Amino acid sequence: MTSIIFPNDKGHGINYRAAGYLGHQKILIMTTITANNQWVAGTVTQAQQKTLLAKWNLLMEGQADRKTLWFLVSLVFQGVFLLPVPAALIYYFDAPVLVLVVTLTLFFANIIAGMGGAGIKTLLWLFASSIIIHLLMITIFIL
Repeated sequence: MTSIIFPNDKGHGINYRAAGYLGHQKILIMTTITANNQWVAGTVTQAQQKTLLAKWNLLMEGQADRKTLWFLVSLVFQGVFLLPVPAALIYYFDAPVLVLVVTLTLFFANIIAGMGGAGIKTLLWLFASSIIIHLLMITIFIL
């Protein structure tokens, strides 16, 4: 048990008890209780299943220091490969204008997330979902 004595203390918003008076000086005593716990580490054998989602999360967490690089890669990839998709789908395959709306929404969502300081997981999820959504749109309108 530790005791700390604060002369002329106003309590600092902490529960305290008055120990007495020394002349005109008020003496307060604060006590803290510390417990010495020793934890015994036991061995647990558990089957570790590496699912695809767990591997994806490990990849994303490992790329945290390369967030700016992934933001730029995402923008360049989308600008070169995904932004022309609506033009081709609308012109050649009579796709609705909704394809253009979806593409621009995903592109600007990536820009806002990257410039707004979103985490690496958000950036990579947006990038991956943009690719998957565009592949689905291409598959739907070409077939």
